[in-house]
Amino acid sequence: MKIIAHVHSPFTEKFGIPRQSGLTTLQSKIIFEPEYRVPEAFRGLEDYSHIWILWKFSESERDEWSPTVRPPRLGGNTRMGVFATRSPFRPNPIGMSSVKLDKIDLHTSEGPVLYISGADILDKTPIYDIKPYLAYTDSHPEAADGFALSQKEGVLDVEFPSEYLEQVPTELRNGLIEVLAQDPRPQYQHSHERIYIMAFGGFEISFTVAENVLTVCGISKTKR
Repeated sequence: MKIIAHVHSPFTEKFGIPRQSGLTTLQSKIIFEPEYRVPEAFRGLEDYSHIWILWKFSESERDEWSPTVRPPRLGGNTRMGVFATRSPFRPNPIGMSSVKLDKIDLHTSEGPVLYISGADILDKTPIYDIKPYLAYTDSHPEAADGFALSQKEGVLDVEFPSEYLEQVPTELRNGLIEVLAQDPRPQYQHSHERIYIMAFGGFEISFTVAENVLTVCGISKTKR
């Protein structure tokens, strides 16, 4: 398996990354390795609105695997079969995401670059392959979701004081609010007093959650 590219996203730490792809409008980009910077390889891709990304769980590799895992959505205490989950701790560390293809720029100093939105992928994640998304066969509205929809995504109201929001680049603001609304906390943490810190786009966002309201209480540039 060859690494063909890397994702560049605002998510510099695992905490806060959307639990699934397609839940935000945040834009990321895919930059290819020199061997694959061949414009002909992308011929026809512009006709598709969405793509599949097959990528490597590079921060979750282990020498051994477990047949069961503890999904955060179930509180971190209930074990489910690894093949019934999208846990990063798998026999092979392969992830897959369906994302919107916003734009293709074939002629940059870094070769062809794909601009995508809705990625749930850590910054600098290696990519194994991309494939076009085909709505007529890949979409199954009638499909059962198992335990994955036991709780809804995007249930929090976000209070983001203007003195903090103005420090965030304009192009990242709406996406950041979308991420916060999905409740980045682990499902088993519900403390009203705890201050959580999420790394995002070169910033550290501090927030608290009480009832269904997430309140941003600080922002600072990432130290490293």
